[in-house]
Amino acid sequence: GAMDNKGFRQGSFSSFQSSTSDEDLMDIPGTAMDFSMRDDVPPLDREIEENKSYNDAGIVSANRMMDFLEEPVPGVGTYDDFNTIDWVREKSRDRDRHREITNKSKESTWALIHSVSDAFSGWLLMLLIGLLSGSLAGLIDISAHWMTDLKEGICTGGFWFNREHCCWNSTHVTFEEKDKCPEWNSWSQLIISTDEGAFAYIVNYFMYVLWALLFAFLAVSLVKVFAPYACGSGIPEIKTILSGFIIRGYLGKWTLIIKTITLVLAVSSGLSLGKEGPLVHVACCCGNILCHCFNKYRKNEAKRREVLSAAAAAGVSVAFGAPIGGVLFSLEEVSYYFPLKTLWRSFFAALVAAFTLRSINPFGNSRLVLFYVEFHTPWHLFELVPFILLGIFGGLWGALFIRTNIAWCRKRKTTQLGKYPVIEVLTVTAITAILAFPNEYTRMSTSELISELFNDCGLLDSSKLCDYENRFNTSKGGELPDRPAGLGVYSALWQLALTLILKIVITVFTFGMKIPSGLFIPSMAVGAIAGRLLGVGMEQLAYYHHDWAIFNSWCSQGADCITPGLYAMVGAAACLGGVTRMTVSLVVIMFELTGGLEYIVPLMAAAMTSKWVADALGREGIYDAHIRLNGYPFLEAKEEFAHKTLAMDVMKPRRNDPLLTALTQDSMTVEDVETIINETTYSGFPVVVSRESQRLVGFVLRRDLIISIENARKKQDGIVSTSIIYFTEHSPPMPPYTPPTLKLRNILDLSPFTVTDLTPMEIVVDIFRKLGLRQCLVTHNGRLLGIITKKDVLKHIAQMANQDPDSILFN
Repeated sequence: GAMDNKGFRQGSFSSFQSSTSDEDLMDIPGTAMDFSMRDDVPPLDREIEENKSYNDAGIVSANRMMDFLEEPVPGVGTYDDFNTIDWVREKSRDRDRHREITNKSKESTWALIHSVSDAFSGWLLMLLIGLLSGSLAGLIDISAHWMTDLKEGICTGGFWFNREHCCWNSTHVTFEEKDKCPEWNSWSQLIISTDEGAFAYIVNYFMYVLWALLFAFLAVSLVKVFAPYACGSGIPEIKTILSGFIIRGYLGKWTLIIKTITLVLAVSSGLSLGKEGPLVHVACCCGNILCHCFNKYRKNEAKRREVLSAAAAAGVSVAFGAPIGGVLFSLEEVSYYFPLKTLWRSFFAALVAAFTLRSINPFGNSRLVLFYVEFHTPWHLFELVPFILLGIFGGLWGALFIRTNIAWCRKRKTTQLGKYPVIEVLTVTAITAILAFPNEYTRMSTSELISELFNDCGLLDSSKLCDYENRFNTSKGGELPDRPAGLGVYSALWQLALTLILKIVITVFTFGMKIPSGLFIPSMAVGAIAGRLLGVGMEQLAYYHHDWAIFNSWCSQGADCITPGLYAMVGAAACLGGVTRMTVSLVVIMFELTGGLEYIVPLMAAAMTSKWVADALGREGIYDAHIRLNGYPFLEAKEEFAHKTLAMDVMKPRRNDPLLTALTQDSMTVEDVETIINETTYSGFPVVVSRESQRLVGFVLRRDLIISIENARKKQDGIVSTSIIYFTEHSPPMPPYTPPTLKLRNILDLSPFTVTDLTPMEIVVDIFRKLGLRQCLVTHNGRLLGIITKKDVLKHIAQMANQDPDSILFN
């Protein structure tokens, strides 16, 4: 089933209908993530109610026994919430569908048109996803920019202008103060009509904190009341969903609406978070909702996951204006199953999304990229040393951040703290705003800060970071020689050092609160500050000691040797790599983001170093750590399984347990099967020839069994509790006057995966990983012995790694 699956609205059970729409998720108290579930699936007996939605037209007269299952039963082959999909089954169903369409297309023109439109629907879907996510991203960018400026003042020329647009056409703008114009009024000018003095400062300070608190309060309340799933960055959950798990409502329409609104609020509240991660979630919501328009994707979970992979690519594409980076991000970081066709589709979706964003032009500079840089000074080989130092810093910071953030999130989960999300968000916002206002580098929004740090000082820069001495005695054009730092640079460096400490500390507490929060921008800011500090230091060193052996070969007096902005760029890449452990996609995103093509090698060096350092200190990136913290059933494809256990050590039933619960192929009555269903909570049952022989016939899913028996009792005459159920081709020989039999062969999976009891566990783990299995049966000398589910594999891996195996919540 999908996140809010319309597939069984037609009505398998009346209570399924209520529980599948994502509106029902609003009733979850507190947080939506703590589903303390029982061992496998909650028993479905509460859901077997009277079903009123079948029409009576389907009942065929009693004299002719009807093999009603030739037509599919609604709901068969769908999944419960918090279950893992069976990739093998989904893919084979899609192949059957495709084969049928291809065979029909030879018969008539209409069928041919249908087959062409079926092939085309994937590309059409990509087009729609690109358009929708591009438009939403543009909307988010524009509103966040306006609301960020609202904290400091308002435009009297029209309150809907942000500061930049307000002063766009003003005639009173000087170059030094390009952000000050009569049309733009700070709050103190409006309230006490002056901008000077201590009282005005206090008024501005107070308004800044007030707006920040208001925005944060709105964001957290909306998330708490309407869509608990809209919190966080969403990438860990999307990784889990793409690996074949089902979280209903996580990508539903409510989540999309609330996440879009609260993302703007959270970014504008000045908290240390970015909009990049949540934009991936937003794009995936668009993808999932648009999937409902196409039958091919609505009914097939595996196909839908291919679409979501492409949607994730479109999300990164609009977040950074980096289409190719988005495709690589989806491939490297998020996706589990990524065939070549998905690669081309992601490429197309990312292209359309970037194109849409560019036509909206949210930054007003007709560029797609966020932090465009224009420096073309070549870097020297020796500079690789500071670049690698930045890489080491990024790796250390990444590993430290993951440790502290996970510890804090675990504390939030296990203590009283998690019960008060609103108070927590307001506290963190208040602390952030109060500490941020006095320092101009923390007061501005984080993306403005990063673009200031990436910027190279030109002749006309009025920024404090460019306050060098003897500025204008240069004869040649834009390239300025290295020069001694002035007072402005020193005070800017002090403020940046304080900013760095604040960002490092506050981000740990911000990421993981109950508001949408991305991690890309804060970690880039940390790296960019560290890089800029190191860059200015290097520049001054080269200026005062240009006769040193390391400098004199390439840095003569009065030359422009070192670009501090480049160091900021490399530092940003290093920190982002240390936190997320991306490599290829990170470098591509960075040079698409800044347009700095000459700097691919420094970026690669820093990214690689930071990954090595961070991996040495802790194996997993932040997203994998959050997946493990939340106990999602995610089989990591990158980790090796190194232990010498066998399949018999992992399978259920254990050595001393009662035998495996199995159905026989032609000797059980409806009542027997219903008893087994009610007494166990397993999500499926193997079917054997007989109790004595235990020879395996196939596997049948619990949900399909329940739905089929319910359906048969309604539609097929004479099915009573003593009717025999059979899974064979022909009905077993029956004595006269017995009630009619029930044939359920079509819900039987005739090709279940089996391994022998002596198969090494590493092979079993590999089978689960590569094929996306949900369960695997264990045989001994051809007789059925036990079963291994994906959850058993995950628990076993956790036990072998000495973690608490019960932390894996779902099956």
